[in-house]
This record gives sequence, C-alpha cells and structure tokens, in this order.
Amino acid sequence: MSALGALPFLKPVQLRSPRSSPGGQRRHTLPASEFRCLSPGDATSVFEIEREAFISVSGDCPLHLDEIRHFLNLCPELSLGWFEEGRLVAFIIGSLWDQERLSQAALTLHKPQGSAVHIHVLAVHRTVRQQGKGSILMWRYLQHLRCLPCARRALLMCQPFLVPFYQKCGFQALGPCGVTVGDLAFVEMQHAVRGHAFMRRNSGC
Repeated sequence: MSALGALPFLKPVQLRSPRSSPGGQRRHTLPASEFRCLSPGDATSVFEIEREAFISVSGDCPLHLDEIRHFLNLCPELSLGWFEEGRLVAFIIGSLWDQERLSQAALTLHKPQGSAVHIHVLAVHRTVRQQGKGSILMWRYLQHLRCLPCARRALLMCQPFLVPFYQKCGFQALGPCGVTVGDLAFVEMQHAVRGHAFMRRNSGC
C-alpha cells in the first residue's frame, strides 16, 4: 500500500490555498481533494453513498456492507476513493477475475491469479452529482490500474441506459452479460489496460 500512495495521480490535490487565521498563521487543514485506495474503515461511508445511489434506481445495491468489507480486506488496491476535505464523495470498488467473461460467481469472488479487474460499483454522493466526478474518477482509476502488474483489462456490467456513459470513458460493449440480478439484465463492457510496463518505469509505480 505504501507504493500505491507514491503514485503521482493518487497524491492529494490542493484546489485552493490553505485557510489563514486572523493573525496570518496557517491553520492545519485537510487536502481540498484527495484520491486514495479505500480501507475497511471506509466501508460504512461507501455503503451509505451506494445505497442512496442504487436503491431508488434498481431496488438493490451491487455490494452489501459485508461484501464491501470483504473486498476492501482482500484487495484494497483495486479500490479508489475521492475525498474532499476528508469526506468521501465518490468511489470505485473492484476485484480480480480469471475468466474471459463475467459469471454469477464474479459478484462475490476475488481471484488473485486473475488478470481482469471486475469493477463492481462506481457511485457518487448525491450532493456532487452532475459535476463530471464519475468520469474523472473512472479516468483516475484506469490510470491507477496501469500501474498494477496484474491488470490487463477492466470489466464491468451495467444497465443499458448507462452504456453511453461508459463508452465515453473508453469502454466497449461485449454484448449481453451472463449475470442477472432479479429481473435486471445487464450489458457487459470492457476496457483494455495498456501501457502498464511503461507507466511503472516512468511514474514510480
């Protein structure tokens, strides 16, 4: 995890100057904007955002709280959170998969020998939606994956109305997904993770 913290695109980004006290001395403040891998301690905040984002749309969450903790314990390096002044505002959680296409087992399993990153969920807090944060976070996440030796491609499944969003992020549709959740049908999408060797040589990965 210490190596991941050294990646240039995971370092805190200051969006405004530190606040000053009336006497002109700087106060200690949290980074205005920070991207970092999630930990099990973030699970409750993750679930609160996910539940609000998905329940009204699909009636269920991609990951329940125990599953969030499960993946953040097994593979925290395949997650990414966006924090503003210490508060989680958006996140992605992934795990490794070892088959060409997703199956029902991919919903709950992490395959350490796999080379495909299954993106389980991307969610943005309701107060900061419609600001492009989902696209920015996905771009950051894909850059992050390029520094992981295990990652060769990213896979996800989404409802048809979300296909244009992921296409704008560079994903290609593979066709109907073999995974079903209740009455919901999904499209499976893929993004090649290229240039990982170059990225590791040139970014301190």
